[in-house]
Amino acid sequence: MDGIIFGFFALSGVFFLSMVYNFISIQRPGMYPPKNILKKRATILGAGGLITFLIGILFWFAVS
Repeated sequence: MDGIIFGFFALSGVFFLSMVYNFISIQRPGMYPPKNILKKRATILGAGGLITFLIGILFWFAVS
């Protein structure tokens, strides 16, 4: 069960890092895809990171 919990925390970290990368990409001039798509993608990745983080915390409290 510890491996599953670690997997959720690792996946949430990947989502959050991807969100930060997309927010930084918005600042670059001439970046493709357009800024509105990058904002939407960053929002979805942030929401996914939050959900997987909360699932990891729930599993962590359920086990301990």
